[in-house]
Amino acid sequence: MSKRGFGQMYRQLSGKLLDLVVTPHVLGEVPVKDAQSVDSNATRTKITCYVLQNHSRSNALVVDGETRRLKLTPALDPLVMGSHKEKASILFLQHHDENNLLNPPPYAFPPRLLRLIEQLEQHPELDIELVPVTVLWGRSPDKEDSWFKLLFTDTWATPGTVKQLMNIGVHGRQSYLEFHEPQSLRALIEHAKTEHPNLSPATFIVNTLNNYLDGQREVVLGPDLSDRRNVMLSLIKSPDVQDAIRRESLRSKISVIEAERRAIGYLNEIVSDYSHAAVRFADMALTRLWTQLYDGVEVHNFSTVRELAKDYEIIYTPCHRSHIDYLLLSYVIYKRGMMVPYIAAGDNLNMPFVGQLLRGGGAFFIRRTFRGNGLYTTVFKEYLFSILSRNTPLEYFIEGGRSRTGRLLPPKTGMLAMTIHSHLRGRAKPIAFVPTYIGYERLMEGSTYVGEMQGKPKESESLMGILKTMRKIERIFGKVHVNFGEPVFLDDVLKQHDAEHISIEKNDDPIPPQVSDAVNTSAHAILENINRAAVINPVSLLSLILLATPKHTLDEEICVKQLDTYRNLLTALPYDERTQVTPLSGKEIIAYGLKLKLIKRVQHVLGDIIAIEDHQAVLLTYFRNNILHAFVLPSLIAALVKHNGSIRRGDLINVIRTLYPFLKAELFLKWQDQELKERICAYVEALIQAKLISEDAEGNLISPAPNSEDHNQLVVLAAPVMQSLERYYMTLALITQRGSGNISARQVEELSHLVGQRLSVLYEFNSPEFFDKALFQSFIKVLTQQGYISTNSDNAIVFDDNFKNVAQYANLVLDDVTLQMLQHITTFSDEELREALEALAAQQAKKRLKRKKK
Repeated sequence: MSKRGFGQMYRQLSGKLLDLVVTPHVLGEVPVKDAQSVDSNATRTKITCYVLQNHSRSNALVVDGETRRLKLTPALDPLVMGSHKEKASILFLQHHDENNLLNPPPYAFPPRLLRLIEQLEQHPELDIELVPVTVLWGRSPDKEDSWFKLLFTDTWATPGTVKQLMNIGVHGRQSYLEFHEPQSLRALIEHAKTEHPNLSPATFIVNTLNNYLDGQREVVLGPDLSDRRNVMLSLIKSPDVQDAIRRESLRSKISVIEAERRAIGYLNEIVSDYSHAAVRFADMALTRLWTQLYDGVEVHNFSTVRELAKDYEIIYTPCHRSHIDYLLLSYVIYKRGMMVPYIAAGDNLNMPFVGQLLRGGGAFFIRRTFRGNGLYTTVFKEYLFSILSRNTPLEYFIEGGRSRTGRLLPPKTGMLAMTIHSHLRGRAKPIAFVPTYIGYERLMEGSTYVGEMQGKPKESESLMGILKTMRKIERIFGKVHVNFGEPVFLDDVLKQHDAEHISIEKNDDPIPPQVSDAVNTSAHAILENINRAAVINPVSLLSLILLATPKHTLDEEICVKQLDTYRNLLTALPYDERTQVTPLSGKEIIAYGLKLKLIKRVQHVLGDIIAIEDHQAVLLTYFRNNILHAFVLPSLIAALVKHNGSIRRGDLINVIRTLYPFLKAELFLKWQDQELKERICAYVEALIQAKLISEDAEGNLISPAPNSEDHNQLVVLAAPVMQSLERYYMTLALITQRGSGNISARQVEELSHLVGQRLSVLYEFNSPEFFDKALFQSFIKVLTQQGYISTNSDNAIVFDDNFKNVAQYANLVLDDVTLQMLQHITTFSDEELREALEALAAQQAKKRLKRKKK
């Protein structure tokens, strides 16, 4: 048998053996077959050659098997260029010199590469298309404290023969392969000659491809990390931490050794202990959990992340709806072949057993406040700096805590500010924040949230509490959606605030004002982009419609029409190109809600009625609030037309422009003021097309005839914005009633909260967020920013006629009954005001005392 025939038989036999134990998962895009194709621009024949970083026969066989399965140019078929032939269409960048095994040279060019370069010089009609390929056996960063992991998982170290055999045996079903963007060998040669004349083309090409494949490997494995002990050792020895230790010694009058022990204690409390074993365990456990709980986890726009990861430090900034969020997001990322991010978790989750599991999955723990503890602040900031310096993906919740209302919370900018501070200390890679929307159809913590919003004290997390929750949950949770939003690029925001050239030298250097402005801009851009990536699911649509009716019921036929109208509106005028809308029809949405036991059908001879299930109305406000921002502008248009019967288009635009800054701040809407008129007009045309409103010859917008089907639909559409408007005018009435200079902003916030609670009880608003303090704070802040109010030297609110004019707009949006009710409930005598504030202060003091006792 010839040597060539023996080689083919050996390859085929080896390939069949590998096929028995190896099933690689192909990540990313699969290249289109283009071997031997003709380049239309240059009329050159292109020949495909695959590029692997390290010499490995088994990797070559895996690539060959996958190229054959995908009907691409087979990697181990000969590469033919005219009369020249190579044994295989594959190139190893790190050449294995079989003639010099004992003392290989420190650097040797791949002979095949040199031959291909030479052939291209001789054949100008040809080109080689190099396709870089990454092959990984399992995924784990280096863990120097675990021989088992070093033996059984793929790392940054090039495996020897024995280890590679173990990799194949243990991780045959956990191997990963990714084909990357093809690169023209001829273009690389020409670039080397023109841009790097001092380097040989082979040197430039090997360096370029090695760097490229290193970057791709880092996307999946993460950077080459040390174990937890070594990370802590390097942090404790850093100059800034040592300075902080000396300061702590002087401040607390303790020895330097004792101060260092404190710093080590803080590091023990904070630092992650990423473990591939923990991640694999979580993968198996969560796969089972999701299968039991959910009908599916749907992921949208993940390609954004994959593209960014090649050139940017990724920081995932999801909304925070549930404790499930961080488990779900890490699971989604891991399942798509990328490194699990390190997650900033509140120290309330650092419980026995649970804390260790979370730490093994990449969580590091952070205290709720750093105030008054300079050493802890320095230690934490140094750890964050070390994470960013190693280009490790990061994740934290921009809202700080979980939303109890379903709305996005105002941003807590502490982690964001420290991230930007660390970036300015030493730019490793540019930073891209990835806003991420997570949408549920049922919540594990739903009943807890309702209780907390209605005044029950917040329950602190405990292992027993988690077990109780798991025991109580129903096993019907619908689908979960994870939608990756438009990234926010830090460098762009810094440039916007003339802060791109600012650098920070030390850990404790203050943040300059321009950078503080960039922090706030970044925070709001992230929240706006989370809302732009909203998923309009069946539950949120049902909630939006049924909660807009007085008794939370609707004739089934009308309910179907309303659902279809909303879907058509979102299709014709999507809130954003990343917004996802359920594909289900109105009838299918109702069937889905019945399946989840959130609504019920009441049979009736004149037509069935759809109603919210008993005790579900308050909980469904949560899901309505998830998507309120996507409907608030058409809802406001509907409210103005319905209330006035007829309104000039110009008046409508002016009223909306006046109210928009408050709605934008409350709901993190995406439109700027200059975009508003065009968007309003687009929604007006869409509502005219839907026959919910009409326009006469003079440009007046007309409401349909009362009690008609179209009018009833308009009433339902108008309802979602009403609570916000009622809340605004309740606060305006409080300020107006007390008069300029007679009440402070803090007192207005407290009183608005109390009055909101009372309204919720008296008038059945059934929406706990109606009296959420954060919303009143936001409203007063925007009133100040817009120049409607200011504060005097006594910290009291002062205003002029301009403020009164805003208050008068209430007549255009609220009916007389509502206005009288708001006026009545916000009228306080001086004595009543004093008593209410004293009672509130006593209530808050009692709560503080309880917290201290705990």
